[in-house]
Amino acid sequence: MGQDAVKVDFNGARASLRVSGLNVFDDHDIANSVTQGLGLPGDPDYPYPAIAPVAPVRAIVSFDVEWSGIVATAQIHNSAQGFKGSFLSTGATINWTADQPGFHFESEAPDPTRNLVSVLGNEQNGVFFT
Repeated sequence: MGQDAVKVDFNGARASLRVSGLNVFDDHDIANSVTQGLGLPGDPDYPYPAIAPVAPVRAIVSFDVEWSGIVATAQIHNSAQGFKGSFLSTGATINWTADQPGFHFESEAPDPTRNLVSVLGNEQNGVFFT
């Protein structure tokens, strides 16, 4: 993924992330992702079910994410934790495709009204905090 995949105009409340043909592993679910395909055994004493092991499969993904339009703003300055930033709540849309042997997925057309929360931020911390 090249540096040109990300474009940000913070003052204009716009950003984009465009990635095409990225090779990834499809781990099926979070349990198999964190256990490297071993699944979870389940346990009646804990509130999670058994999750069968599934080996990761090579896949290719492409996506286009667009952030734009200010919904709300926030300024945070926390000297105790050495952190400050300007944050913009924005609208956002995403198009997503994934391909692996015998399977193709394509997201539905982007619908900005279905967005729950999106934030662009410009922050400073650690040695960059002033």
